[in-house]
Amino acid sequence: MLNRKAIEFAVLAAMALNCRINETSIFARKNYFYPDLPKGYQISQYDKPLAEFGFIEIGAKGKGADKRPALSLPKGVRATRIGITRVHLEEDAGKSLHEGFPDSDEKTAIDLNRTGVPLIEIVSEPDIATPDEAYEYLTRLKEIILYTGVSDCNMEEGSLRCDANVSVRPRGQKGLGTKTEIKNVNSFRFIREALVYEIARQVEVMEGGGKITQETRLYNAHEGRTYSMRSKEQAHDYRYFPEPDLLPLVVDEKWKAEIARTLPELPEARRTRFVREFGVTEYDAQVLTISKSLADQFEAAAKAATNPKRVANLVQGELMGRLKAMGAEIEQSPISMKGVAASADLVESGAISGKMLKDLYDLCFERGKDFLEVYEEEGRPQQSSDTSALEKIIDEVVAANPKQLEQYRAGKKTMLGFFVGQVMKASRGQANPQLVNEVLIKKLG
Repeated sequence: MLNRKAIEFAVLAAMALNCRINETSIFARKNYFYPDLPKGYQISQYDKPLAEFGFIEIGAKGKGADKRPALSLPKGVRATRIGITRVHLEEDAGKSLHEGFPDSDEKTAIDLNRTGVPLIEIVSEPDIATPDEAYEYLTRLKEIILYTGVSDCNMEEGSLRCDANVSVRPRGQKGLGTKTEIKNVNSFRFIREALVYEIARQVEVMEGGGKITQETRLYNAHEGRTYSMRSKEQAHDYRYFPEPDLLPLVVDEKWKAEIARTLPELPEARRTRFVREFGVTEYDAQVLTISKSLADQFEAAAKAATNPKRVANLVQGELMGRLKAMGAEIEQSPISMKGVAASADLVESGAISGKMLKDLYDLCFERGKDFLEVYEEEGRPQQSSDTSALEKIIDEVVAANPKQLEQYRAGKKTMLGFFVGQVMKASRGQANPQLVNEVLIKKLG
């Protein structure tokens, strides 16, 4: 029997992909024998799917791109629309585990634990022209589905899977070439690599006077190449017929409206709003909305801070940089977004310098504590604006560097940066950089 929540998730995903939701869709039995489908048929949808005619927009440059720019794309980059043919519901089959392929002693195990679990299949139009476009399409698709909460999109666990159809054709030929299907690739990076290899292989075959065989191929990531799995000379006759145990699925306007109310703000709309409301760059917005969790946390911090742009810079530069170095995600950060906002305000007000902030962030990661807690532990350090103490430090720095002083006075004004660095070092980062610059210019002159 139907799982109501699965239907609502499927409709939600289809809405997020700009699809038309069909009021009535029909379940069918797709009949075929395969080891991972022991009952001999799969419940799916055929000629009357749940949703059709959607699209995803990706950034692309040059020929073939739509003339209207997407709001959140950088200048000079146009939106390329990738059509979504259909989104339909079906049940999952089992999983075949192949060992030793492509050697002759190949063994296969069957895992039937996920058999019968509901899934949606998203079929795209043949609008993707390059492996890079395919990679971006999949990235955007995953991003959208994650925002809706429909799936965790974990490829390693099978929550997201992708089969890629590849065909090449001579330039100027209108008809599509003979296609091959690449199955069971478990990362977007490997999908891109598989496409690069398969396109080159097909071009080589055709230029050598050969013909492409319609077949299913597997990608071996260790060798960076595809192998033939089975030929597919003709489309299989699955003998579809209406599923006798399930009535037609009706998603009326009332139910559709209820589901639409649960649709969250999607990544593209959020990026546009971040640029408008917080004054961040389009690139900042792209990075800060890479996951819904990061976007939610940034927005809360930006609303609490005096300067949202500084918060964006700290998240990307100081926070994400440290997390990347330790191979951690934003959820594992010892510094909360509230802590980032507080640190941004301290720098904004001149209470602490950028150097002091970096040191405090380092301590936060060393101790596994949030920013405000470490700031209190360190005695709430303050940036010094004591002019007399600063002049004494500057006098000592200038006296210790006569050659650099001579270069500065001879017209090499870039030496000012050297002296600023030396003074900040001598003050242990606690001197006010603006005041340092002002006093230094007077002293050096």
